[in-house]
Amino acid sequence: MNKTYVITGSIGIAAATIKLAASENHAVFFVSRDEDSCRALADGLRAENKPHGFYVADLTDPESVVEAVQACVAQFGRIDALFNVAGISGRRFGDGPIHECSVEGWQTTFDNNAKTTFLMCREVVNQMLRQPVSENGLRGSIVNMASVLALAPEAGHFATHAYAASKGAIISLTRAMAAYYALHKIRVNAVAPGLVRTPMSARAQNDPAILELMKTKQPLAEDLLAAEDVAQAALFLLSDKARTITGEILTVDGGWRIS
Repeated sequence: MNKTYVITGSIGIAAATIKLAASENHAVFFVSRDEDSCRALADGLRAENKPHGFYVADLTDPESVVEAVQACVAQFGRIDALFNVAGISGRRFGDGPIHECSVEGWQTTFDNNAKTTFLMCREVVNQMLRQPVSENGLRGSIVNMASVLALAPEAGHFATHAYAASKGAIISLTRAMAAYYALHKIRVNAVAPGLVRTPMSARAQNDPAILELMKTKQPLAEDLLAAEDVAQAALFLLSDKARTITGEILTVDGGWRIS
């Protein structure tokens, strides 16, 4: 059964997920503040005649989030799945070890990671609660973006404590939502990636010491994970193959947690 997937973000893991979901003939609706990357993705999907839509929005703004969800429902009629990908590393805003972390770094990181996830979940859950149960017995499925740094910190190169804390908040939110909304036939899970080759990891990709560390920290990936690795995991959790799975935090880390 073809579904409507809402995905936040338009580069990196988000772009990989959008393309994979479209290849499975699902309608994809993506929300991002980056209009250029949205239009580039839309051009590619249009060329392949894939159902799609997008909305340019600041996901930290509650009114923009409401408008984005309304735009998706106006176009496709319902929302079957949400993948909250959009987020930032707060290092350039002052994130770091807690004794060095600035107030701006803390707040900006939480706004762009935890707040955006909260706002999108709130609006999409409200929509899902209004929807009838679908053929698979569910109203919808949500996957949030956590991080292995919320589960297995690494002090040498990745001491961004606001980032780790924001992802820990997302894990707690995911589990609380899963417990509450299971009776309403809405599943909520999260993926917790290791270090992924995306624009957000540019610093790490150009640091020989980090690349050397990844050979043993993420031995299954040898260095950095591919965005498609995380996209495939998220799409599994969103799919009917995972219809009885909720409240899980799926690490996609190449071995990070056990290294």
